[in-house]
Amino acid sequence: MKYYILAGEASGDLHGSNLIKALRKVDSNADIRCWGGDLMQDAGGHLVKHYKERAFMGFSEVLMNLRKIFKLISFCKSDIANFKPDVVVFIDNSGFNLRIAKWAKASGFKTNYYISPQVWASRASRVKAIQRDIDKMFVILPFVKPFYKSYGYDVEFVGHPLIDAIANRTQVNPKLFRKTHNLSEKPIIALLPGSRKQEITKMLSVMLSIINDFPAYQFVIAGAPSQDLEFYQSFIKHNDVKFISNKTYDLLSVSYAALVTSGTATLETALFKVPQVVCYKGSTISYHIAKRIITLKFISLVNLVMDKEVVTELIQNDFNKKRLKKELEHILDDDKRSTMFSDYYELEQKLGGKGASEKTAKLIYNALKS
Repeated sequence: MKYYILAGEASGDLHGSNLIKALRKVDSNADIRCWGGDLMQDAGGHLVKHYKERAFMGFSEVLMNLRKIFKLISFCKSDIANFKPDVVVFIDNSGFNLRIAKWAKASGFKTNYYISPQVWASRASRVKAIQRDIDKMFVILPFVKPFYKSYGYDVEFVGHPLIDAIANRTQVNPKLFRKTHNLSEKPIIALLPGSRKQEITKMLSVMLSIINDFPAYQFVIAGAPSQDLEFYQSFIKHNDVKFISNKTYDLLSVSYAALVTSGTATLETALFKVPQVVCYKGSTISYHIAKRIITLKFISLVNLVMDKEVVTELIQNDFNKKRLKKELEHILDDDKRSTMFSDYYELEQKLGGKGASEKTAKLIYNALKS
């Protein structure tokens, strides 16, 4: 079978790579063409465009890059038409993917979606278009299935692929990890400021502002694979701050606590059982627009899945040195940590266990055979 897979950022690249591996297991003749990243290419997909070429964040930046975005959309449609896949598989990245999906469905291609657009967070009106343009939706968060059901759209809950990604990783020797990266013996506080330049710029300076208040801890920045060391160096003005690129899972596995930019990383941090403070600050324009269209009471996936405040969320003006210091002190307290660990274990159970990629691959392949 021929598969065309579209992913748009680092997390999509990770989940797309595991889906490609699973598809190649169930379909030995799988011919896979994809938009994604290095991981999808390494898994056996023929990479057409790297997600770094279209990493636009926020309403204002999207507007400034509209011409480039429309050129990418046009190229993508042409490439799909030339490849003639048996199915087009979309992974998250709704702004781009839903435009392609509408065209693909109208052009006679089968369409599957793995990891739903966040219509449950805002613009639920898009459900009608999704139901029209997507033959089958595979969701990874338990509350999303009943959400779609309320609109008369039956979707498959396959579990969360992060559980497999974390369970299957190579285990780290803590002592060797510290030695390799020249880390002290102090407990580690991981800083996860995001993956895009805009969010890193807004997040990292505030995260680093509290270092002098915690001399008993080692602060380590988790560098995103999409950014190089030179970009981060302008923020690092403290000799005790360390930087480790593209080793976020290894870093979390040895961390005592973490400051995490809202997104998939909050869930990853929870699955590593690391107490965290969730942070987010966008541009003023983007924030006020988002505030008007997002209807959720939480922004972190941890709190959304648990339907309660498990981790503190510092959003926009609340994300400041004073509040961040207070909340970090809070998660270093033994009683708070014990409660958070208990919630984390319950969270993992709600996420559906192992095998999300394999389940999805089998459902896609079997539907094509039938």
